[in-house]
Amino acid sequence: MREGRFLRIGGYASGGVLMLFGIAVIVLGIWGFAFTRDHIEREQITFGPATDPAVQEHAEQWAGEPVDTGRKALAMAEIMREHTLASTGGLAYAEMGRYQSAANPSDPAGTNDEAEAAKDENGEPISNSARNIWVTETALATALDMGFMSEMLAIFSIIVGVALLLTGIGLVILAKAVFGRGSPAAQVASAAPEPGAAPG
Repeated sequence: MREGRFLRIGGYASGGVLMLFGIAVIVLGIWGFAFTRDHIEREQITFGPATDPAVQEHAEQWAGEPVDTGRKALAMAEIMREHTLASTGGLAYAEMGRYQSAANPSDPAGTNDEAEAAKDENGEPISNSARNIWVTETALATALDMGFMSEMLAIFSIIVGVALLLTGIGLVILAKAVFGRGSPAAQVASAAPEPGAAPG
């Protein structure tokens, strides 16, 4: 009898802790979701027109709209990558040289050979400005990708919180159902007639 009481209390305590954790995780998830969207929206980013090929490919349904969700931020990062590739002749950062080529200054491929690089008035190699575009693009696109990931993590947190809450409720119900009653032997003993008593 005493053992059943301890088990019941343990079940209630465990279920209560899980329920509290679940509520806390749900609240944090909702806060993270709202925080992410607020910080994306405050940057005042807007998709270009639907005539832009990159917008047509990645965000045609959002053409001209503000970027205010994680999914839109991910699409905007893809659009920025397309624009950067168009500006660098289809070359990624690692495919371009550090310096501007003296033989062909307009070539975005540039060169890594200082001897072949264009020089400024001080005789120093001129950096490849087309390559430098990728530095800005990567920083901005990474921030947008993080916004998408942050929103997904917030949604995952809410789902986990709901699962913890339901598990805690189930544990409390189980503890009450299994250990809330007296032991079977005690129930049989209480239901048995007393010796010498007349049958009812």
